[in-house]
Amino acid sequence: MLKIVKSDIIAVAVRPQQYPPDDMAEVAFAGRSNVGKSSLLNFLTGRKKLAKVSSSPGKTRTINFYLINDSFRIVDLPGYGYAKVSKSVSKNWGQMMNRFFESREGLRKVILLVDIRHKPTKQDVQMYDFMKYYGLDGPVIATKSDKVKKSEMNKNLQLIRKTLDMSDEAEIIPVSVLKKSGKDKLLSAIEQIVADE
Repeated sequence: MLKIVKSDIIAVAVRPQQYPPDDMAEVAFAGRSNVGKSSLLNFLTGRKKLAKVSSSPGKTRTINFYLINDSFRIVDLPGYGYAKVSKSVSKNWGQMMNRFFESREGLRKVILLVDIRHKPTKQDVQMYDFMKYYGLDGPVIATKSDKVKKSEMNKNLQLIRKTLDMSDEAEIIPVSVLKKSGKDKLLSAIEQIVADE
């Protein structure tokens, strides 16, 4: 079972020239600006301040590369869908994603984060379609799972599956940073992704 014992931020990039060398497996995380990506990365790595958690969503406008256990990278993609972000920033975001997806040989999969309480947005659907188009669709993480009643959990997960048009084999993992649940399942999914050559 994968245990993250070492994690360091090694690059903050806007352009491909700023990416680290393409010499190891990478797993990227994508999601809306307020879906809890930074909190999840800190939860996974056991480091409180590895990824900066912002009180104002939409702060991450860069692609952040984290070296994990000196053996693979987790890549934090900039959040999308924040209303206060200007149109030009949104347009740049799309170009930035295209460049990243097309240029990284080591990129194995992208893990999409969605909020379990809500139906995935149009942008979530576009992002997942984007991932499928590039053959990079990894598991989907349903964040904030402590915020729904046990009785509603399955119904919400089914809605996410249907809205994103996920295949039957595609995995959805409910995760709660607050209740510290779902971490082992997610780490084992990451381990499998990294191991698949």
